Amino acid sequence: MVKRYDLHIHSIYSDGELIPAEIAQRCAVLDHAAIAITDHVDNTNIDFILNSLVDSCQELSQFTDTEVLPGVEITHLPPEMIGLLAKKAKKMGAKIVVVHGETIAEPVMEGTNLAAVKVEEVDILAHPGLITKKEAELARKNKIFLELNARKGHCLTNGHVLKIANDVGNDLILNTDAHAPEDLIDKKTAIDIAMGCGLSREDSEKVVAVNPATFL
Repeated sequence: MVKRYDLHIHSIYSDGELIPAEIAQRCAVLDHAAIAITDHVDNTNIDFILNSLVDSCQELSQFTDTEVLPGVEITHLPPEMIGLLAKKAKKMGAKIVVVHGETIAEPVMEGTNLAAVKVEEVDILAHPGLITKKEAELARKNKIFLELNARKGHCLTNGHVLKIANDVGNDLILNTDAHAPEDLIDKKTAIDIAMGCGLSREDSEKVVAVNPATFL
């Protein structure tokens, strides 16, 4: 059976509650194949975050049952700066670059989605809110996944994201955006959330366990 992946998780390095080792252990118990620690970054803290995560995630992966990938979530940055920071993150060793999209739950700057999907170094546009077809088409062109999000507030536009993705042909991924232990979910719950968005069971399996495997 193909295992679950979760490529959008926050640790105490930003606003999460757990250290990376505990996240890895809890996800191993939930039978995850791999996870990504993607703490919030801007230009002021990216060096600290990645200098802390890159080597330590590699070490954790050697001694735990779940592979731990270092990453970032570029958050509330002026759109003009997103490309520069995404490129810097990849050069510093980030395996997953997430951009905090225009969720309706937070006052994200207009233009963030469009700026993010133009950057090839971006891997996932998280909770992109009321994303447009133009933005989705650019994401598809640059092989950027659109995210279905399990987190309260951010999940409110999952139905819209799925509709746009179906119209345009985007690849989707489902992540928890976990900040606390109770946010982490097993594969069955992830499948249920994907099906609740309107996906078939087969397509739910794809967004939960097949699409994210391409990052390994």
